[in-house]
Amino acid sequence: MTRVVTGLILLAVFVYIVVWAPPPVFLAVVAIVGVLCFHEYAGLVSNHNLRAPGLFGYAAGLLVLFLPRPDFVFIVLIALLALSLALTSRELADALLFAAALVLGVIYVFGCLRAGIGLRHMSPFWLFFALSENWLGDAAAYYIGRWRGRHKLAPRISPAKSWEGAIASAATSLIYAYFYFPHLLKDVPLPWALAIAALGNIAGQIGDLCESAIKRGAGVKDSGTMLPGHGGWLDRIDSSLFALPVVYYLANIN
Repeated sequence: MTRVVTGLILLAVFVYIVVWAPPPVFLAVVAIVGVLCFHEYAGLVSNHNLRAPGLFGYAAGLLVLFLPRPDFVFIVLIALLALSLALTSRELADALLFAAALVLGVIYVFGCLRAGIGLRHMSPFWLFFALSENWLGDAAAYYIGRWRGRHKLAPRISPAKSWEGAIASAATSLIYAYFYFPHLLKDVPLPWALAIAALGNIAGQIGDLCESAIKRGAGVKDSGTMLPGHGGWLDRIDSSLFALPVVYYLANIN
């Protein structure tokens, strides 16, 4: 019941923020979610017995989020600065791992959220789709997997996930897209819409598994405790983080 209540509250807030909130409110919420997710990511890094990304990670991430055009050279500069900061590590054997974890976290959290900002700039309904297709897919995978799941998808990473649940998730996304696009994104040809839905769903499922692998390596069940019944913010949007750049890229080559 706690999971359901939390989910309904998040859904109501999510619909308002994505579709109707003024741009300053939307951007502020994205920044807050990004900082919270990066904080949880830093905690997972610490649980891997690595030096956690510090303030530079947050600052670099917010710049990635809000600079008008954070091009490739800017990302390279972040990587070089991260490697320079790694020189302060007590153990030089940890320097490379610290720099790698820092750069990965900035791109993983803030870079993916930047794609969400780009989708909303195109249309709130693009962002709504990229997020909601994965939430619906996650729900389908959870319930179908519990009901009919027999074949393990990735038992070493996430023992509860099944191929049946994964297929149900993909099918749900396709059915959702079939009805969504003709009403809310009418300019997108239906075959292309279904392709975007399929690839976005696959990316989301991989994102879920990747976060599960990070948590399993860290020896924790959830990335945080802020969302009762759902764990942390990173647990809630792990699939969306992978789906956002995929949907954004495909939407722009249509």
